[in-house]
Amino acid sequence: MGDGYPSGVSPEQNPTSDTADAEPRPGRLTAAAALAALEGVALFVGGAAMLVLGFTGDSDDLSTGVTGGITLIALALLPLIAARGLLLRRSWSRGPAVITQIMALPVAYNLLQADSVAIPAGIVLAVVAVAELVLLLNPATTQALGIQGPGRTEETKR
Repeated sequence: MGDGYPSGVSPEQNPTSDTADAEPRPGRLTAAAALAALEGVALFVGGAAMLVLGFTGDSDDLSTGVTGGITLIALALLPLIAARGLLLRRSWSRGPAVITQIMALPVAYNLLQADSVAIPAGIVLAVVAVAELVLLLNPATTQALGIQGPGRTEETKR
């Protein structure tokens, strides 16, 4: 000891986790981050489009366009933050990414029920949501993020 730091405290300003140094980021984790970022960008673009249409359309559409646009832009933050966390291998990032996919599935179902051009969008959204859930729940992704099962701690691993 002798370095003046309490037990368990590192003198490094930004200590790195063991999982980040142990092995390179798996492709599954990178793909999950890319899909989350894609969803976030799509939500942001959709929200911006709603805002523009709300301001340039009829006065009746103003409140709907502004409210819907701001809501979509705010919702875009969740997958964008999750994507960044996944790229940086932060264990907390899997939760928001999974929640985003769970929220996307009912939206995809509703799009699939429409009799319009929304059906292809529903198919794409459903495929992306299911694919990302598979990537996020994959054991390699879980291990890369340093997530352990319930009741498992560093001390109980062999």
